[in-house]
Amino acid sequence: MIAIKAKNLSKRYVLGAARADSVRDALSGILRSPRRSKRDELWALNDVDFEVKAGETIGIIGRNGAGKSTLLKILSRITRPTSGRAEIRGRVGSLLEVGTGFHNELTGRENIYMNGAILGMKRTEIASKFDEIIAFSEVERFLDTPVKHYSSGMYMRLAFSVAAHLEPEILIVDEVLSVGDAAFQRKCLGKMRESGETGRTVLFVSHDMSSISRLCRRAIWISDGRIAADGQATEVIGRYVQQLAGSGAEKTWEVASVAPGDDVVRLRSVRVCSESGETLNSPDITKPVVVEVTYNVLREGAVLSPNIQLYDERGTCVFVSIDQEERWHRQPRRPAAYVSRSTIPGNLLAEGSLTVTVVIATLEPMTVHIQERDAVIFTVTDPNTGGSARANYAGQLPGVVRPRLKWETIELEGRDK
Repeated sequence: MIAIKAKNLSKRYVLGAARADSVRDALSGILRSPRRSKRDELWALNDVDFEVKAGETIGIIGRNGAGKSTLLKILSRITRPTSGRAEIRGRVGSLLEVGTGFHNELTGRENIYMNGAILGMKRTEIASKFDEIIAFSEVERFLDTPVKHYSSGMYMRLAFSVAAHLEPEILIVDEVLSVGDAAFQRKCLGKMRESGETGRTVLFVSHDMSSISRLCRRAIWISDGRIAADGQATEVIGRYVQQLAGSGAEKTWEVASVAPGDDVVRLRSVRVCSESGETLNSPDITKPVVVEVTYNVLREGAVLSPNIQLYDERGTCVFVSIDQEERWHRQPRRPAAYVSRSTIPGNLLAEGSLTVTVVIATLEPMTVHIQERDAVIFTVTDPNTGGSARANYAGQLPGVVRPRLKWETIELEGRDK
């Protein structure tokens, strides 16, 4: 049985145009600009075709702006396609943005019942799931508080719990899980896995390739509004990560106003290089690798915490490293340009391609100012000339990292000692 069928699905946005809130607004807009230049148009989706069988759990991947969220909004009936059609068979529960479907002035309790009613459930049906929703969301203490007073994490906890427990036949989840803590993210992934195992259809958008590979057997890669690949999750993820290599080991933002960041800090460049400063696309496994992040601090007194995250070809996080240099750790910075360098020792990383995600945040309160995913990519190589953890072995070695550890062997006196 087919749960979702997309046929020639396209969505066009007119850049710079005000949203038409009525038929009169739309008509007056057409009369004002009868011939709008094609340069003012953006096709977020362009002739997308695919089918999803009932009970499938599918990961949707792609870079920011590829069209993933637009697709989910169309499937959730939030946005109308410009052309083509999407056939949905089954009740849809979706979590696309923090608080989607919630009314800010209503309490958590009231929003649960409102969401159930929107899904067509009777009050008795909602009541039968109520305790499960609250237990999963862990917001019982604030249940009778208007959700406008919730933190983004509390909002997401309750919204996901409502979407997952009100038994939709189709569950659609965007990258909102990044708002929650690690323990709750694991709970959400477990719930989505359970949903798939009980015959529900799950569409899951994430930049975390390890979550996609663990949760989904099939993945759809969207690039520039089109499907670039559709197939077995591990194969599609591999192709996607390889394609990211096009960004290379260095990325620079020449125009500050469009660089990642906000009014506190803006990213200028990210680079993978040697200790001597040479840009490295393919560093030797035995040599140190430096990740260099250049940024502009714009506001006086910002206490910043830069960190880098490395991911392998399967999307597994190899490690996260947070800047703890004594001079700047928990110290305010004056407005200026800064360069932060993190050195990865030789004989730590395994062979293969690695992407670098750069994050710059303030901790009190926790605010993420920059989160540039897959900013740069580099490929670790082992020339097998000796000195690495490979020793004399020439075959494929597993493992996320490959440290050359200290070994010691002692000969004991006598064979049976």
